[in-house]
Amino acid sequence: MMNVAVVGTGYVGLVAGACFAELGHKVTCVDNNQAKLETLRAGRLPIYEPGLEEMVPKNAKRGRLHFTDDLAGAVSAAEVVFIAVGTPPDEDGSADLRHVMAVASHVGQNIHEFKVIVVKSTVPIGTCDKVRAMIAEHTTHPFAVVSNPEFLREGVAVGDFLHPDRIVVGADNDRAVEVMRRLYRPLTAEGAKFILMDVRSSEMTKYASNAMLATRISFMNEVSALCEKLGADIENVRRGVGADDRIGPAFLKAGVGYGGSCFPKDVAALIRTGQEAEVNLGILEATVKANETQKGRLVTIIKGELGQDLSSKKIGVWGLAFKSQTDDMREAPSEAIIKGLLAAGAEIVAYDPAARETAEVIFGDTITYAADPYQAIEGADALVLVTEWAEFTAPDWERVWALMRDHSIYDGRNLWEPRDLTAQGFRYHGIGRKA
Repeated sequence: MMNVAVVGTGYVGLVAGACFAELGHKVTCVDNNQAKLETLRAGRLPIYEPGLEEMVPKNAKRGRLHFTDDLAGAVSAAEVVFIAVGTPPDEDGSADLRHVMAVASHVGQNIHEFKVIVVKSTVPIGTCDKVRAMIAEHTTHPFAVVSNPEFLREGVAVGDFLHPDRIVVGADNDRAVEVMRRLYRPLTAEGAKFILMDVRSSEMTKYASNAMLATRISFMNEVSALCEKLGADIENVRRGVGADDRIGPAFLKAGVGYGGSCFPKDVAALIRTGQEAEVNLGILEATVKANETQKGRLVTIIKGELGQDLSSKKIGVWGLAFKSQTDDMREAPSEAIIKGLLAAGAEIVAYDPAARETAEVIFGDTITYAADPYQAIEGADALVLVTEWAEFTAPDWERVWALMRDHSIYDGRNLWEPRDLTAQGFRYHGIGRKA
């Protein structure tokens, strides 16, 4: 068992803290938001993430997981201190490091013996050097700064943490490396890859990984538009391309565009880093442009078929979150799609299993929120699928037909088989599919 402090109880910090406790470590999570702390102490979660709802209260009850605003006490007691605060994008796309540097300053003021400070937040290349300098301004005691980026996918983050593809550690201090090896030993003992490298390469690995995945998505979305024009089917293309061992099948599915807290922010930050270094990252700039185009593409298709003026149309929307298994709507394609439909005059009734409260902050009363998927399509002229929740996979199509006024289906995730729906009389339109 090791004593671990995690500063920040947002998505990354809370998942990391709970999972380290699950591995047997004693973890103190630090936050300055009293309301959030009270929620967590009561065994409730401020975010939706499968698995955490059971893991947090279980480990709190066992005395392995604590929540506090006492940063000084947490740092003093810990062998390892994780910085896991947010790095929101500035207006120019660069990552805002104010929270990271503020934590570094406070950590430096409370170091009285050797500590390993781990930057878990997604930060630009060179940030660990800045954190090291900030801490050094406040202490003469020994410490080491380590980069340990997270590779968590919302909706399956607990599984990703406990069964990782790899654990990337950037460190230049042998003592710190040994501490990190001990920390992750429960995972490496089960076969997880521990990849050690220099600090700056570790920082770059996080950005490069997300940028690569975002690029794959945008590439396939552009190919899907070409498929529509030429009569090819993007799902067949995806299967053929993904079967190549050099490429693989992951992140090749065409859809309404990527969103969330990572891809848009990280790609923008990497482009900004390139600009500062006077390195042209044209592929990534094209990735962003293609993604923004893709978010509006479904609206263009709908207006092309139902008319530019949608004031007489009622449209049911299934899915609001940027992906399934989360309530996160940051950069969600649903926002651009719904706002585009509203601007054309459509009446929108939407359903999402988890993201209603999040959506209400964005849309307010400009749309209606349904209690279930079928309520969302009562009297609707069209059904638009935006998020691929499992409960949407096999709906009762006879009931769908009976509830809808007209029968246009816009499958933004290519979840359904076109031939099945057209055989039942629906007008089907997927992303790059042959109906």
